[in-house]
Amino acid sequence: MQDPFHRALHARSGRRGFLRQGAGIGAAAAALSWDLVHAQTAAGATTAPRFATAAPGILTKRVERTGDVLPALGLGTFLTFDLLPGAPRSHLAEVAKRYWDAGVRVLDTSPLYGSAEVTIGDLASSTGHNEQLFIANKLWVTGEFLADEGHALKSLRESQLRLWRSRFDVMQCHSLVNVDVAVPLMEIWKKEGFTRLVGVTHHENDYHDVLTKWVQRGAVDVVQVNYSIANRQAERTVFAAAQQRGVSVLVNMSMEKGRLHKAIGQAPLPDFARELGIESWAQYFLKFVMSHPAVTCCLSSTANPAHAQDNLGALRGPLPDAAMRERMARHVEALPGFSQVASLPWYPDKQQQYQGLIRRAQAAQRART
Repeated sequence: MQDPFHRALHARSGRRGFLRQGAGIGAAAAALSWDLVHAQTAAGATTAPRFATAAPGILTKRVERTGDVLPALGLGTFLTFDLLPGAPRSHLAEVAKRYWDAGVRVLDTSPLYGSAEVTIGDLASSTGHNEQLFIANKLWVTGEFLADEGHALKSLRESQLRLWRSRFDVMQCHSLVNVDVAVPLMEIWKKEGFTRLVGVTHHENDYHDVLTKWVQRGAVDVVQVNYSIANRQAERTVFAAAQQRGVSVLVNMSMEKGRLHKAIGQAPLPDFARELGIESWAQYFLKFVMSHPAVTCCLSSTANPAHAQDNLGALRGPLPDAAMRERMARHVEALPGFSQVASLPWYPDKQQQYQGLIRRAQAAQRART
């Protein structure tokens, strides 16, 4: 016998509303009327901008397909927002608050990021900011068989519940998993109102050519790719195609997961950085990424409120022009140890931090092998 959710999904039973019960997300998912969510989102589906202006004085970029005006810096959540159930998260509330107060509205997350969706959904809803965020979420699924959408629909439902959002601004195929099926399905979701934009992502250079092909096909509105002052490969491939096709670019790995700071050690900032209002190495690295003409938003991730405040300094002051960008790159390339960035582990000196569901699962797997 089918459960109530599947009867609603397949028979279009007409029941209305989320039934919020004490049994939690599992019971809510079983009682959710897909028809209601579809009706609400499809009625509001639009490519018109939701963000016509941004906070005064901060650096902004424009989303080509919608006209949204977004801060050039966004908040990423991989590892940093993944906590074990019951763990203190007041520090993450403070990080989110500081980004919000500075005018940041772009937030990138994924079902793959452990408990990050739950953390963000709770923090954003409790502050009343949820619907004022530009949320870029992801899809990481295959299916029971070719073109089966069952796993994808389950993922979408769970993301809606965790983030307490009926629709997202961007839905992205995470790391190109099942991309040939995922992108057409997300395009359907776009028509039905579950997402405003469709994208593809990856964080490794080996997949830049594949990302580029999806951009060139005209099948996506957004592409997310790794890019930093130490790794500029995306400029020649993904960025060039995105500029030609009017596709917006989200950047991950902008500070190489802490490896840039490790590589430069105690080197002082160059004097010319002051011309751009840069007061720290974090701002130096972020402004370099934000200043590329193809980049729509540079994602930065931290669980430390002080580091968050430092990152946010990159949102003010002028961006470097092409000549200054090359000067910035040449300077760090000459620093001892900078060429070793790619060989360092993620988050060097912080291997015991970010102890959430992901780290616990990785530790359990290591113990078994």
